[in-house]
Amino acid sequence: MIAAVSVTALGCLIGAWAWSATTDTQEVLAARDTIHRGEVIAPGDIERIRISGDPALTPLPASAYDDVVGARASLDVAAGGLLTREAIATDPIPPKGQSVVGISLTAAQVPGLPLHGGDKVRIVATPSESGDTPAGSPQFTVGEVVNTSMDETTGNIVVNVLVPYADAGVLAAHAATGNVALVLDSVQDVGAE
Repeated sequence: MIAAVSVTALGCLIGAWAWSATTDTQEVLAARDTIHRGEVIAPGDIERIRISGDPALTPLPASAYDDVVGARASLDVAAGGLLTREAIATDPIPPKGQSVVGISLTAAQVPGLPLHGGDKVRIVATPSESGDTPAGSPQFTVGEVVNTSMDETTGNIVVNVLVPYADAGVLAAHAATGNVALVLDSVQDVGAE
């Protein structure tokens, strides 16, 4: 009789522990699809999921959903990855002293690799169709990709680049004529010129 009561009590304790272990969950935000650094986070990019609480994890709670939608990703977040405070950019775009210039480029004016927010680029001034190739090193502006999109009308790739404020006017004038090409640089080579 005592053994039966002990087994029953032990079973109740194990059941209570299992119940509390499975109910110690929290609702957090995760990436539905891969979110690339620099992209504006859309409602379809994130979802609310439940995970077991772990003090080593610091994901954004599901209650932050409205704050995250419309924000810019400061890091790449893989599909299924948890969103953290560090993954969300809090600084405005463009920051002080910088400007965003949109450049419409044909396939011949841009590398064949995908461009993502944060990529380091040089926008090189190219000669017009009737112009001669420059003898020396061509003029260029160093920038950072904010995001890209496809112009459905022309088929061109539109690349929004973050550039120093002082360079924005000249770059915009070159971009308006179409006499530019974009060069993707390695992060290690930036500033090596």
